[in-house]
Amino acid sequence: MKGRKPRPAYLKLVTGNPGRRPLRAPAEAQGGAPRPPAVLGAEAVAEWRRVAARLAKLGLLATIDRAALAAYCQAYGRWVTAERALASMAERDPVTAGLLIKTSNGNAIQNPLVGIANKAAAAMVRYAAEFGMTPSARSRVEGAPEGRNGDAAAAKYF
Repeated sequence: MKGRKPRPAYLKLVTGNPGRRPLRAPAEAQGGAPRPPAVLGAEAVAEWRRVAARLAKLGLLATIDRAALAAYCQAYGRWVTAERALASMAERDPVTAGLLIKTSNGNAIQNPLVGIANKAAAAMVRYAAEFGMTPSARSRVEGAPEGRNGDAAAAKYF
């Protein structure tokens, strides 16, 4: 699917609806915080416990979001694991800080852990944005200021 992500109805109510298209009611988040899947590692489960209850309390997490949150937590766990391994290698290699390794031919290449950490961090940030857990994602959501069009309509969404 190409193009911009559609703006949620509550954001259109807050910032205005210049296209004057009919607004669809958002799906209600139901069920509260789901349980973490058994496949998550220890770091991922710790992150799940840190964020799931808070997201559910804010109405940003429903039981149907379990897989997306699991993917975020798994990416977080991989990132932490890779970063810890890099830190351990950096202690033994003050010159390259573990960022480079030697091949069997003696050539220096980027440590594969760097790529793993970078990919996991990128995935983690993408999933975090879906749940409003990044500064830019949070900055797009505000309460409706008084006197704006649609205050009565906004009340049913908030």
